[in-house]
Amino acid sequence: MSASQSHRGAVVWPILVMALGTFVLGLTEFSSMSMLPLIAETYSVSPSMAGNVISGYAIGVVIGAPLFMLLTNKTNRRTSLIIFVAMIFVANGLSAIASSLPELVFYRVLSGLPHGAYFGTALLVAASMAPEGKRASYMSMVFAGLTIATIVGVPMATLIGQNMSWRVCMGIVAALALLTILLIYFLVPSCPVTQPSKLREEFGVLKNKLVWSISGIIFVGFGGVFCIYTYLADTIINVTQTPEVTISIAMMMFGIGTTIGNWLISKLADKSPLSTTGIALMCSVGVSIMYVFAASNIWWLYITVFLLGASVGLAAVIQSMLLDVSPTGHAMIGALVQCAFNTANAIGPMVGGAMLASGASFNQTGYASAMLFFGGFIMWALSYIQMRHKALVPATS
Repeated sequence: MSASQSHRGAVVWPILVMALGTFVLGLTEFSSMSMLPLIAETYSVSPSMAGNVISGYAIGVVIGAPLFMLLTNKTNRRTSLIIFVAMIFVANGLSAIASSLPELVFYRVLSGLPHGAYFGTALLVAASMAPEGKRASYMSMVFAGLTIATIVGVPMATLIGQNMSWRVCMGIVAALALLTILLIYFLVPSCPVTQPSKLREEFGVLKNKLVWSISGIIFVGFGGVFCIYTYLADTIINVTQTPEVTISIAMMMFGIGTTIGNWLISKLADKSPLSTTGIALMCSVGVSIMYVFAASNIWWLYITVFLLGASVGLAAVIQSMLLDVSPTGHAMIGALVQCAFNTANAIGPMVGGAMLASGASFNQTGYASAMLFFGGFIMWALSYIQMRHKALVPATS
């Protein structure tokens, strides 16, 4: 066996275990969106009230991502991973037995706290295990768990929720988290922090106005994704009026769109990240408006949801842009991206819920989504102007 084959064999299991962790995170975050009608029915509340379950999780991520990344700055990274997954295990177990909606929202906040920190730490461990020139591919393998969750995990969880209970789904997430804890302990090697990042450098990136404007693309624009996705199941039930199984198919289409969009947009962005981002945002505005009219036909709805999922591929491009404009403080950048993504996850359901509370139909959340995506485009334009002014982008980009 060659040295490279030996190295590959030594890292494949740790990488797969950490990918299982991101699968669990994807399952706990996205599956609750497809089960909102079931949660609303359980507690006899409106869909917009049930949407607080989604916002609660997102708020937890926003609080926990920077907090735990900094608190575990000097902790062995394997130990940190175990702590984060243990938190996921406890919080999802409590979510499964919540007796009221406010109690469930509180437990969802707790569930979200370790989300960003787990992602950031797992990516650092994967990067430390990668040979030269393979860092990006090793990190992408950890991300693959989230992709699999959107394609396979969420549709399966939706079917389980419809035929058994949403509580069973959260119990399954807790069980998977417990399994992940054991696998991390036995299969992921110890990963001590040899060079802790300096807090001054980490917080220093927050003084960079360009970092904030680029992050704003996610903060505002990605709210458009969750404004539609959160109430997609309700749209299918009340507007499209097709069998419940079509909800799982729609969720699968979203996951496939995310996977293909991540690959295609990244390829296009290799040549011109700024232009690709701007064009993709404007295309997403069109997709959101298309959703309003496509909801009356399940086949058109599948296509629209697929395109909506493809827009998520912008996340990796935007994070790459942030790393380019900030040579230091990459741990804070990673936390900031998670905060931005999940702030959008909180804003989207809130805006959509406000529209529903005012009397709009479920498919009309597409109009609110279009406004959010256009807000992301405005943040992109501000970033573009700043980067041109600082000569960080060629005139042809």
